[in-house]
Amino acid sequence: MARRFYTIALAAGVALLTACNIGPKYTKPSAPVPPAYKELAAANAGSDWKPAQPSDELSRGKWWERFKDPELNTLEEKVSISNQNVAAAAANVQAARAVIREAQAQYFPTVSANPSITNARISSAFGQSVGVNYTTYALPLEASWEPDLWGRVRKTKEANAFAAQASVADLENVRLSAQADLAADYYQLRAQDALKQVLDATVNADREAQELNRDLQLSGLANDEAVAQAETQLKTVEAQDTNLGVLRAQYEHAVALLEGEPASTFAIAPRAYELAVPVVPAGVPSQLLERRPDIAAAERAMAQANAQIGIAKTAFYPAVTLSAAIGLGSVSPATWFTWPSRVWSVGPALAQTLFDAGLRKATMQQYQAAYDQTVASYRQTVLTAFQQVEDNLAALRILDQVIAQQNSAVESAARNLEVAQVRYRAGLDPYLNVIVAQTVWLNGQQGVVSFRSQEMVASVQLIKALGGGWEASKIPSEKELGAKISIQPRPAAKPAE
Repeated sequence: MARRFYTIALAAGVALLTACNIGPKYTKPSAPVPPAYKELAAANAGSDWKPAQPSDELSRGKWWERFKDPELNTLEEKVSISNQNVAAAAANVQAARAVIREAQAQYFPTVSANPSITNARISSAFGQSVGVNYTTYALPLEASWEPDLWGRVRKTKEANAFAAQASVADLENVRLSAQADLAADYYQLRAQDALKQVLDATVNADREAQELNRDLQLSGLANDEAVAQAETQLKTVEAQDTNLGVLRAQYEHAVALLEGEPASTFAIAPRAYELAVPVVPAGVPSQLLERRPDIAAAERAMAQANAQIGIAKTAFYPAVTLSAAIGLGSVSPATWFTWPSRVWSVGPALAQTLFDAGLRKATMQQYQAAYDQTVASYRQTVLTAFQQVEDNLAALRILDQVIAQQNSAVESAARNLEVAQVRYRAGLDPYLNVIVAQTVWLNGQQGVVSFRSQEMVASVQLIKALGGGWEASKIPSEKELGAKISIQPRPAAKPAE
C-alpha cells in the first residue's frame, strides 16, 4: 500500500510541476490621458487666480487640514469611524479577503471521517433459511484532492485577490466621498451663517430706518407712505433672515448623517465665518490614474475579468482527482480496532466533458464580453475623472473673477445706498429710492457669500476629483489580503427607547 501511495504522490508532483498556464496574460489597457490640464493653461494666461506650483503636494490622507478649520478637522476624523457607508465598505473588504482564503483552501486535500455503527437484517427471501441480524462497525478516513493541473485554482485565487483589491479601492472611494460631502455640507452651512450675518445687519439697519421714518412722520417731515414702505422692507428682510434656518438645518442634518449620528442629537453652533479657499495643487494628468480610488477599482475589475476568462478556459481540460480512503471495519466490536479489520482504497479519477452543446464556448464568450465591458468602464471612469478635474478648475478660475466683480458691484451699491439715504433725509427723493438702493446692496452682499460658498465647494470637489492624496500603491498585495485576519465582534445595537 505504501508503494502505491508513493507512486501516486510522485505522479501528482510531476503533474503539478508541468501544470499549464491557461488563460490570457493580463496587460492594463490604455486610457486617454491629456498632456496637460486645459484650465490650468487658461488660468496662467489671463486670470488673477493662480494654481499651486508643481512643487506643492496634496496632503496625504488628511487633505481637509489645508482649510485650517479645527472644527472641520474634528468632524472629518469621525467619518472613518462612524459613517455607516464606510463601515459597510470595510465589511465588504473583509468578506473579499475571506473569499481569497476560500480559494487557497482548494490547494489542499479534503479529509473527512464518517464513523458509523449499523444494525441490519438479511431477509430469508434471499436464500437464507431464516433471517439474519448483524451489526457493522466502520471508522473510515477519506481524502480527495484535485491537482491544479490547468491553473484553475490559481486563476480563481488571482480573480478573488483582484476583487479584494477592488473592494479596498471601493472602500477608499466611499471614504473620500463621505469626507468630501461632509466638507461641502459644512461649508454650505457656514455660508448660511455668513448670510445670516449680512441679513441680521440689514434687519438692524431697516429697524433704525423704520424708527427714523416714524420720527419724521411725527414731526411732519414724512408721510405715512414712507413709514409703510419702511415697515414692508423691514418685514421682508426679517422673513428672508428667518428662512435661512431651513437650509442651515438641512445642512446640519446632512452632516449628522455623514457623522453616523442621529440628526435629533447633533448640532453645530452658529458662528461668523470668513470663507477662505486654500490652494489646491492639481499635479499632472498622468498622476490622476494612480490617485483616484475609483480608477484603481475599475482597473482591478479588469484584472479580475481577465482572470475569469482563464478560469472558463480550464473547463475545456480534464479534471483529475486523487482519492484515498483508510479505516477500520468489522462486524464485532471486539475486533473493530484490530489489524485484520483494516480497509483501504486509493486511486485516481479522470473526468472530461465530451459534449455540452456549446455550453463552455458560450461561457467563454460571456466572460470575454464581461472583460470588454470592464475595459469600457475603466476608460469611462478615466474620462469622467478628467472631466471632474477640469470642471472644478474652471469653477475656481471663473469664480475668482466673479467674486472680484461682485465685490466691486457691492462697493458701488453701498455708495449708491449712502447717496440715496442722504437725499431722502434732505427731502430730495422719496423713501422708495432708499429701498431700491438697499435691495440692490443686499442682493450684492448675498451674491458675494453665495459665490464664495460655491468656490469653497469647488475646492473640496477638486480635491475629491484629484483623489484626496490617495495613491494606488496603498492597495495591499495578494499575499497581504490572503493572510488570516481576526474580526472582532461588533457590539449589538441598543434598542430604541
